[in-house]
Amino acid sequence: MKKLVILGAGESGTGAALLAKKREYEVFVSDSGEIKEEFKNVLSNNEIEFEEGAHSADRILSADEVVKSPGIPDDSELIKQLLIKGIPVISEIEFAGRFTDAMMIGVSGSNGKTTTVHLIYHILKNEGLEVGLTGNVGNSLAKQVAEDDKKIYVIELSSFQLDGMKEFELDIGVLMNITPDHLDRYDNKMENYVESKFKILELIKPGGHFVYNIDDDVIEEELHNKQTTGVNLIPFSIEDELDEGAYIKENQLTININQNQNQFNMLLQELALQGKHNIYNSMAAGIASRILDVRKEIIRHSLTDFQSIEHRLEYVVKVHGIDYINDSKATNVNSTWYALESMTKPVIWIVGGVDKGNDYSILTELVRKKVKAIICIGAERKSNRKIHKAFDDIVETILDASSMEEAVKLSYRLGTKGDVAMLSPCCASFDSFKNYEERGWRFKKAVREL
Repeated sequence: MKKLVILGAGESGTGAALLAKKREYEVFVSDSGEIKEEFKNVLSNNEIEFEEGAHSADRILSADEVVKSPGIPDDSELIKQLLIKGIPVISEIEFAGRFTDAMMIGVSGSNGKTTTVHLIYHILKNEGLEVGLTGNVGNSLAKQVAEDDKKIYVIELSSFQLDGMKEFELDIGVLMNITPDHLDRYDNKMENYVESKFKILELIKPGGHFVYNIDDDVIEEELHNKQTTGVNLIPFSIEDELDEGAYIKENQLTININQNQNQFNMLLQELALQGKHNIYNSMAAGIASRILDVRKEIIRHSLTDFQSIEHRLEYVVKVHGIDYINDSKATNVNSTWYALESMTKPVIWIVGGVDKGNDYSILTELVRKKVKAIICIGAERKSNRKIHKAFDDIVETILDASSMEEAVKLSYRLGTKGDVAMLSPCCASFDSFKNYEERGWRFKKAVREL
C-alpha cells in the first residue's frame, strides 16, 4: 500500500485525504497548526490518522509521496528535506487530477480570477452542464472527485498552486493579468513570479486553448518567449479590435473565436458587472463558454443577471448617506487600483495589513482624484508608515486605527452624505485576521453596528 502524507489539514488537505483513503492509500495528515474542528471530524469519521501542532519528521520523510498545502513555502526546511530525499511533493489539485476524466478550465492572474471563475461557472450551470467550482474557491477538487465527480471543473489557480502542478492537464487555461504580488514568496523577483503564472500555459494539453489578456504588457512580452505550438491562442482586449478573440466594437462586447461560429455581441451597459476590470472578466468568461459551444442567449442572460461576489467590491449598506463597500479581497495594489478606478463618489479609503512589497506610486493619481481621507488598519507600524509616506502630500487626512471597529467608526465620523467608505486593503490579512474573509466579515459587522 502506497504511503501518502498530506501536509496541511484545511479544505484542500482534508479533501486530498478523503480521495486518497477512497483510493486505498495509507494516509497520514500532518498540520503544524491547530486543525479546525470541522476538518478533524471529517478525518476522524473516515478513520484517517492525523496530527496537529507539529510535524513528525520521521513519519513524513518515510512517505512515498507528499501532498502539500499551497500555503507552505517551497523553501521551508521540511520541504527541502523531502526534495533532498527524492520524495515527490505535489499539490492537492495535481493529485486529484489523476482520478478524474473531467474537462478542466483553469483561471489564473494577479487580479480578477475569482470573479472570472464564478462567471464561467454561472454560465455553464445555466447551460445545464454538470460543473464544479474549485481551486481557491468552493470545495477542493479532491473532495469533489471523491464524493461527486463532475464532467467539467472550473478552477481558480493561484501562483502557489501552479507551482505544485507538474503533470496536470488543462483543456482551457485563462490568464487575466500579471502585476507584482506575493513577491516575498519569489525572492522579490518579478521574473520568478511571471514564470510561475505562465505555468498555466505549460499545463494546457495539445489542442487546448490559452485565453489571455493581450492588453497586459507583461503577458504579451512573455508570450513571445514561450513555446505555444499545438495550443490555440485566443486573446481579449479593451484597447484594440481583434481578428479573433473578444474586443469592444461600437460599445458592444464582441466575441469571435472562429470563422465557423456566429459572432457574439452584447451591449456593455447590459453587463451585470460594470467597470473596466469587469469587462475583462466578462470577456474571458464569454470566450471560455463559447469554446464549449454554450448558446449565445445563455451567455448573454448569465452576464446580465450575475450577482457580485462577497468581499469583491461588495456593497454593504448605506448609513446616513455614506455607502459602505467591502473589497477585502483586494490584497494587492492592482486590485485596489481597479476598485478606486470604478468609484464615482469621494472615497474614505480603509487600507493596510501585511505589505507584500507594495509600490503605492501606481495609485498616486487615482488617490489624488478620488480619495478624501485614508484610515490605516495594519498592525505592522512599518506597513502603515509606508502608506503615510506614499500619500501624506496628496491626502489631507490620514489616520491610524487600532482595530477594524475603530476604522469603521472613524470613516463614519469623517464621511458626509454622498461619500463612499471602502475597505480595499492592498495588503494580506494575517497580521490581525485569519484570512481576507474574516477581515471582510469584521468590516461588515462593524458597519451594521454603527
